[in-house]
Amino acid sequence: MNILAFAASSSKKSINKSLAAYAASLVDGANVELLDINDYEMPLFSQDREEELGQPALAQAFYKKLGEADAIVISFAEHNGSYTAAYKNLFDWTSRIDMKVYQNKQVILLATSPGPGGAQTVLNTAKTSAPYFGMDVKASLSIPSFYDNFDLATNRVTNSDIEKALNDTMSSLQQTAKA
Repeated sequence: MNILAFAASSSKKSINKSLAAYAASLVDGANVELLDINDYEMPLFSQDREEELGQPALAQAFYKKLGEADAIVISFAEHNGSYTAAYKNLFDWTSRIDMKVYQNKQVILLATSPGPGGAQTVLNTAKTSAPYFGMDVKASLSIPSFYDNFDLATNRVTNSDIEKALNDTMSSLQQTAKA
């Protein structure tokens, strides 16, 4: 199984990138590719820019990368209760290639934040809109208070209840892969 994992964040020290990488590593026998959305930075989307630029090569490359995966793990950062500007811009450009951006791939949706909310607002937004954009959401999980529940030195969840929930979440991909 080829898993593409990424954080919907442009932070070089993204806690969501750490979470996505760790979560994807829990799938036995999976080949995991960790993507950095900074590699797909484009001008801000607008209809005027689309008329001028067409479909940028980076949007096409991102769409192709999604299509090559068997499953996708996304961990969402939350900025003011919504998607990060970097993710939203990449998504907007890519959705102009095909509204089914995620091409009916099985997807795990995650979110975390330093605070107790665990980026649940953006996670709920992603879950609600998922069917419109070709996501076959297998499971989702919000992890609150990241720094209290994840050890960056060892790249592991330290809370046993959260570890179990994350393993259960990721096992939904394994079950689907075996079906």
